[in-house]
Amino acid sequence: MERHFPRPVELAPLIRFKRPEFDARKRRLAAAHTIADLRAIAKRRTPKGAFDYTDGAAEEELSLQRAREAFQEIEFHPAILRDVSRLDTGWDVLGSRVELPFGIAPTGYTRLMHSEGEVAGAGAAAAAGIPFALSTMSTTSIEEVAASTPGGRHWFQLYMWKDRERSMALLERAATAGYDSLLVTVDVPVSGFRPRDKRNGFTIPPALTAATILNAIPRPEWWFNFLTTRRLEVASLTAWNGTAAELHETMFDPGATFEDLAWIKEQWRGKLVVKGVQNLADARTLADLGMDGITLSNHGGRQLDRAPIPFHLLPDVVREVGEDLEVHLDTGIMSGADVVAAIATGAKFTMVGRAYLYGLMAGGREGVDRAIAILKGEIERTMRLLGVASLEELNPGHVTQLRRISPR
Repeated sequence: MERHFPRPVELAPLIRFKRPEFDARKRRLAAAHTIADLRAIAKRRTPKGAFDYTDGAAEEELSLQRAREAFQEIEFHPAILRDVSRLDTGWDVLGSRVELPFGIAPTGYTRLMHSEGEVAGAGAAAAAGIPFALSTMSTTSIEEVAASTPGGRHWFQLYMWKDRERSMALLERAATAGYDSLLVTVDVPVSGFRPRDKRNGFTIPPALTAATILNAIPRPEWWFNFLTTRRLEVASLTAWNGTAAELHETMFDPGATFEDLAWIKEQWRGKLVVKGVQNLADARTLADLGMDGITLSNHGGRQLDRAPIPFHLLPDVVREVGEDLEVHLDTGIMSGADVVAAIATGAKFTMVGRAYLYGLMAGGREGVDRAIAILKGEIERTMRLLGVASLEELNPGHVTQLRRISPR
């Protein structure tokens, strides 16, 4: 083999030194290429109690595990030699266009994960052309979120409350602030049991104990932001003087029925989606009641452990009620490929909770932007590799649900 010393002219094209990035936040977010990467950053930078509150689920966490496994067991069926030079990743959802087939799910106590909280999520969603759903348990008020993103699309989430007067006051505020859709969460007659929170001695707001102080030492930025920004509270319920646990007991109504839901629909002037549907019969009843949409969800695995897997329910529910209302999906979505699979299987829309919160914990608003960009890139790449140029072209023939867990 003939050898020679490389000449400078030959080395020059191989040398590609990167300009150093001195902004630590930008540097770590640029190194995140998947939602799992954002999760790893979030875990390093967030105190254990707050991270586990986000990351954890009920009981043995089987509902969450199975929901994720359902997406991991997808088999795609691509077509070749299709023109995918141009993509359309949006369509109409609840009467208005979305630029991507997912939105940000309602999450409670969001400023616990990062001090920028709901404002960061709403801003990132508005920039991406997708909806942001604000939780009743939000740490930023209805009005403040709307004012922070005047061009954004805002949805509001409500629990089935015992106190109807307080519920209606929130709905009136949301309508006045321009929220166009209401998500009524119906899978919380009581709060689920989450062992991680118990083991961590987790409270809202976090208590300064010997354990939390030790855990805070390698995470000074989080604690500095927590201690120097406004008090963590349910911002839309400033008149509440009790504890978070007492608020939950007041808020969740184990006696709520379909009649109560129909009454809420009469009070709300916009679109109404029922979140937390977990069987075909309930989906049919809600369609007959004239709801605008349903979200197949087991609350991110945070309520009933061993609950049905929403993605497995999707084909039957779409066949039964898909012509009568919109069918949305959440729980277990951690990639753009998961979103594409849900749309191909019949969902009109999907929502992400933890995936968004991992980005928020990893880097505030910029972290949420990064999470959305990761999901967007994965959606576009998956669609192109499947040979489809628009959401309308996706169909059940593109996906097979492989099942390790099947009924006997």
